[in-house]
Order: sequence, then structure tokens, then C-alpha cells
Amino acid sequence: MAPTPRTVPHIASAHSAFKTLPLVDIQGLSSASETERIETAAELGRAASQAGFLYVTGHGIDPTIISRLKQRTIEYFAQSPEQKMQDYIGLSSNHSGYVPEGEEQFVEGSIDHKEAFDVGFDYLLSQGTRPMLGANRWPALPGFKQDIKAYYDAVFSLNLTLFRGFALALGLAENTFSRWVNNPPSQLRLIHYPFAPDAPVDRPGIGAHTDYECFTILLPTAPGLEVLNGAGQWIDVPIVEGAFVINIGDMMEVLSNGNYVATAHRVRKVAEERYSFPMFCTCDYDTIIEPVATLVDPATPSRYSPMSCGEHLYAQTLQTFRYLKQRVACGELRLPEGAKGLSSYGRSANAMEV
Repeated sequence: MAPTPRTVPHIASAHSAFKTLPLVDIQGLSSASETERIETAAELGRAASQAGFLYVTGHGIDPTIISRLKQRTIEYFAQSPEQKMQDYIGLSSNHSGYVPEGEEQFVEGSIDHKEAFDVGFDYLLSQGTRPMLGANRWPALPGFKQDIKAYYDAVFSLNLTLFRGFALALGLAENTFSRWVNNPPSQLRLIHYPFAPDAPVDRPGIGAHTDYECFTILLPTAPGLEVLNGAGQWIDVPIVEGAFVINIGDMMEVLSNGNYVATAHRVRKVAEERYSFPMFCTCDYDTIIEPVATLVDPATPSRYSPMSCGEHLYAQTLQTFRYLKQRVACGELRLPEGAKGLSSYGRSANAMEV
């Protein structure tokens, strides 16, 4: 039996008081028929508006690619801590590599009980590199790069399809967002939540937060994810075979002028070994994120200030990871001018209970 939803009081939300996530078959987004693409996009848009979280099927990603992703990830995290730390993310120039438990912290004083390996766009050119954009640090594990990159490429193609769908759903030209997605600092995370049966019940796998990017394509292997609905209740997200979980992030909230709202979510103490594969989808680094002009009028004025896509992502990351916080504290790095604090979008930070 699912636990009774817990309520966060006094917080208003544009979302409905959903109890389950909507499910959308997105196969129609790849149809040659414009009418079918628009109809499917409308379903996608309704789900994004009502919940900010949804399941999608009909994505067309080969199950063999997914199976190899899971196997390589299990092999990687089964290595010794010393071996994994050779790939430590703090050794990279573009925030890629191994993330040990306790490295990442969304809420001060609260430790996320997980480890991860972060994979970026693998931008190989010498010109145009950025703090979050460059060549990946690939581990020496045989087959790892080949199989993880195959999954990254497949999900990157799906992210372009979804960008087109979200644009159509807002009544915009189909390429409104996808034309800004060429060499983005979009990141795939391989996350391992170890099972610790003796850990406190309230120990979080990851604390409550919104995602920084436009949207996230998530593949989980076990339950544990919870999302905050419009009534302030934490709702379980069970596994749906063959489906990805999609959630709206900060940047899509801004681009859509609040038509879609970033949704708070967290991972509670896991009841079994859990792996999770979120692909954080964003625009090119220098894209200015602001409400699309045709979504702004006297009845719906702009609710957001413009921001640089890459700088927002970088600023949020600087405030989350221990190795970067230390470099900010000693003056080696500094936050971009006008940087937002964590959880500045979606539901108020007052709802960020863990």
C-alpha cells in the first residue's frame, strides 16, 4: 500500500492536486501528419501544465540500448571507492565524472545518500568550451564509453522530439526551441542509491528540489521518487514498464512564461537497490532564456528576467557541489552576476522540506 501523501501547507501552485502522473503516448510527435503531431503535442502540453511531471511511451528507444546502460552502470559502481575516485568530478574541467556520496547537497546540513557518474555532451572542439561544456572524463572500464554514449545519443534524439512537442503545445513554430539545441551542456547522470536497511526512515536519497534545465528525461529502476502536487502533497511515482518520466525544469518555466511550472521532487529512503538515469535537457550555453515573445501580452505579462542558459546552470551547480563551493569560498571561482539561489523557480523554497 502506498504511504498517505504528506501535505506542505500554505503554498499555492499552478498545478492540479493530482494523485497519479498522466501518461502520454508521444509516437504521434514523429508522424508525417502535422495534425497528428499537433494533437499529440496538445496531450503533452496538458500533462505538463497540470502536473509538471508525466510518463511518456512511444519513444522508440531500443530496449537493448537501455539494457546495456544498466549493465555498465552496475559494473561501474561495483568497483572499489579508490578506483571510482580516479574519475572524481573535481578533476574535470567541465563537471564530468564520478560524484561520491555527500558531494552534492541541495539543502544545507542534509546529505544525499547516493553516488553518481555525470556524462556531458562530449564537446570535443577546443574552441567554444565553457565551464559546463567540454570533453567527458571517460573511465577505463571496458565498453563503458561505447554503451553509455549510445544511450546518451538515443535520449538526445528524444529530447529534440520533446522540444518540438512542447513548442507545438504552446502554439509556437515547431522548431522554436529545438533550433537552440545544437551543442548544449545537457547532462546524463548515472545514479546509484545504495540500499541500507538500518538507515533512518526519513533519510533522503536526494532532498527536495526543482531541476535547473528545460526538462528531464528520467529512467528509474525502482520506486522511491516523489513529486509535490498542487495541494502540497508528496505523491509516489511508481515504475511504468517501458515508460520514461518527464518533468519540467526552471528554464522551460521561463521560456513558457509560466504555462509550465518546475515541479519539486525528491527521492525518499529506498527500499531496494536503486539506479536512476536522468537526462537533463537544456539549450545551447549562450542561449538567452526568457519568455517567448508571443507568449507575452497585457493579459499575461512577462514574469521572469532574462538569463543566460549556461550561466544559470553553472550558478546552480556552483551552489550544489562541494568541490565547487570550496573554490567559490576561496575566491578561485565566483558566481555569475545576478545568479539565482537554489529552488528559485517552481514552488516556493518554503515547500522544500526533506
